[in-house]
Formats: sequence, C-alpha cells, structure tokens
Amino acid sequence: MTVPVTAARLADMLRDSRDRTLELVAGLSPEQLLGPRLDIVNPLLWEIGHLAWFHEHFALRRLDGGDTLLPEADHLYNSALVPHDTRWDLPLPSLDRTLEYMRAVQDALVSRLDRPLASEEESFLYQLTTFHEDMHDEAFTYTRQTLGYPEPKFRGSRLPADAEAGAWPGDVEVPGGRFVLGSSPAAPFVFDNEKWAHPVTVGPFRIACAPVTNAEFAAFVAAGGYRHQKFWDEPGWRWRESVGAEHPIYWIGDDTGRWAVRRFDREEELRPHQPVIHVNWHEASAWCRWAGRRLPTEVEWEVAAAAEPTGDGGLGKRKRTYPWGEVAPTARHANLDAVALGCVDVAACAEGDSPWGCRQMIGNVWEWTQSTFEPYPGFSPDVYEEYSEPWFGTRNVLRGGAWATRSRMINNNYRNFFPPDRRDVLAGFRTVAL
Repeated sequence: MTVPVTAARLADMLRDSRDRTLELVAGLSPEQLLGPRLDIVNPLLWEIGHLAWFHEHFALRRLDGGDTLLPEADHLYNSALVPHDTRWDLPLPSLDRTLEYMRAVQDALVSRLDRPLASEEESFLYQLTTFHEDMHDEAFTYTRQTLGYPEPKFRGSRLPADAEAGAWPGDVEVPGGRFVLGSSPAAPFVFDNEKWAHPVTVGPFRIACAPVTNAEFAAFVAAGGYRHQKFWDEPGWRWRESVGAEHPIYWIGDDTGRWAVRRFDREEELRPHQPVIHVNWHEASAWCRWAGRRLPTEVEWEVAAAAEPTGDGGLGKRKRTYPWGEVAPTARHANLDAVALGCVDVAACAEGDSPWGCRQMIGNVWEWTQSTFEPYPGFSPDVYEEYSEPWFGTRNVLRGGAWATRSRMINNNYRNFFPPDRRDVLAGFRTVAL
C-alpha cells in the first residue's frame, strides 16, 4: 500500500490542484467552455464536473459511502460509461452549479481529514484523485492551445533566468547491464502501470544529451522530410497523407523559409534552441530515419534517467527517483508546473542532469519512446481500472513530463501513453545512435 501522508499535505495538494483548474477555465465564455466537437478534446464544462465526480466517486464515497452530492452526477460524468461524442449533448449544469458541486466535494474531502496522519488507503485515494486532476489540468492547458484560446494565467509564473541557455548537442555513452525497471512497493506513490519493479537486461547505447530542437527539426522539414515516403513507415505515411502534414502542426512558414509558431491565440517567433513540441510518434520516427538515429526504448530511457554508474563504468544497483537524485524538483532542475508557461532552451536546467549527462529528462517536453505501452509482469489494475488496462498494446510510451506537468506526480518511473498520431500533447523526443 501507499506510504501514509500527513492530512495537511493531502489538503494542500487538493487545494493547489483545484486552484490550477479554476485558473484554466477563468475568463472563458460559455461558448468556449463548451467548445467545438472534436475527437481530441472534451467540453471544458463537462470536464471540470468530471473532476469533482472523480474525487467523489473514487475517494469520498469509497471511504465514507453515501450518495453523490449532485443527483445527476453519475449519469453525466462517469467517463467509462458516457461516450465521448455525447458529452456535448448532455444536460450539463450551469458553470455556477458545477463550481458549487466542485466546492462541496472538496470541502467534504478536506473536512474528513481529522487526524494528523492519513491512513494508507486515504493517502492513496487522495493522491490518486489529485494526480488525476493534475493530468486533466495539463490536458486543459494544451486544449487551450488546440482551440486557440488565450494563454492561461497562472499564479507565480515567471521565465527562468536560464530560459535562453541555447543548444546542448552531443551524445553520452551508457553501458549495458542489468537494471530494475518500474517502481517498488517502498515508493511514496505508485501508478498501477509501474507495478512492479522487475529486472531487465539492456545493451550499451549512446543517447542524446538533450531533446531534438526546433532548429534540428526544421532541417528535416527543409530537406523535404514530410514529402519523402522513405522516411516513414506505412502507418506513418498513411497518417501524413490523411492530414496533409508538411511540418509540425502549429508552425507557420513564410516565403523566406523562416518559421513562426502559433502559441495559444497569437503568433510568435520559432525559438531555434527550444525542443520541438507538438509532434507525434510518426513525426518523431520519421525524423529519426532521416537523421540516421532511432527513438530510445522505454528501458533505455529509464536507464539513462535513473541508473547510476559503478566505479568501473558499469550499471550500479542504485536507482534514482529523479535524474539528479532524491531532492524534489525545483526550477533549477526541471521546467515543470507551468512556471515558464512554455518551453525553455534545451541547455537550461543544468542542475537536473542525469548521472550520465542527459539534460531535461524530466520536464520541458514529454519524450516519445520506441516502446508500445504494455503491462509489466504481474500487472493488476488499481481501483481506477480504466486508467491503464484498456490501452495496453494500442499506444506508445512517453516519459519525463512536460512544462505543464505537475512536479508532485512526475519521476523517473512515470509512464505516459498516447496513440502515435496525437500531435496536441506536449510531446517531443530525444534520440539514440544506431
């Protein structure tokens, strides 16, 4: 079970996550809160109600029993039972009534934390539901990008001093050996798809010090990479033809070959040394074929982020929680929590290097891996059964978190997963030498 957490910590997490949610919907009109009917977004008005229902269903009612605080909530907000395409047609409560429901659930959760130290079950369920809200808040952030809404305003956001630190080229050598992949029962919190730590064998590899930059990806575009089928596998080429892709989705070219990018509701200069972002697995794989590289496997990525070297240059038995060690992330280590409200250059966050010299393995952009999302040996679902199990074998693994990911939930073991055609997520990639 989960390591017990103080009641004060759990309450603070609940409030902080909810504050971020409210910041993400603040100032949006009723029309924007509903939004267009698209496969890759939800109506924001539905989604914030879903967050309250998730807290109530998986924490409050599971721990204390009782009925929902909003009579129609189970029929409106259970994502496992309410088809995506129908969510625009539901008789959704008004924004004011939805916010009242959200407050009522949160107040009930906070008020029941009446002991200094929560139980193991409480600690797990409160963190699970908070992290679920954190994930949706990241999705809200890139939904605003997808729909061209204004940039959100977050309390405490600021541009780090090293945001324009430049490029960080080159590879580092990582030896082969035995490695323990996944999370152990001693970890403070574990998602079901990280269970459990198990030994694997990895061969030696050379991995890039940093993610691929906009400048590096622009060279692929300029070389006609989107027009040459030889750089794409068959599913990737079918995807490219189906959408008519010629460059990353938000890039805007001109007659001089210069690139701008749409960022939320405005156009900006494309920053050459920031990591390329909003590219899907097909695009990342095509760039690799053009460059004579490949994506890392999930195992290679975790080894480069978490393993420590031995004195003779091999893989040690010790495994780090974060690339830099055990200290919780700060802005010096990683670009997280939407502090920068976007990407920073790939040379930034120098204190976050892994033992092998890889920079920004946590934060800035999610990194596609070569691996298909599959269960670890002995997998069993947790109480939120729909979190991982339905998606095994159909999605690709991403690692490391992005600029909008919350620092409280990300670490070297965290596994994200999306279909290979998704370009809306905050994803880039780093590569391995052939």
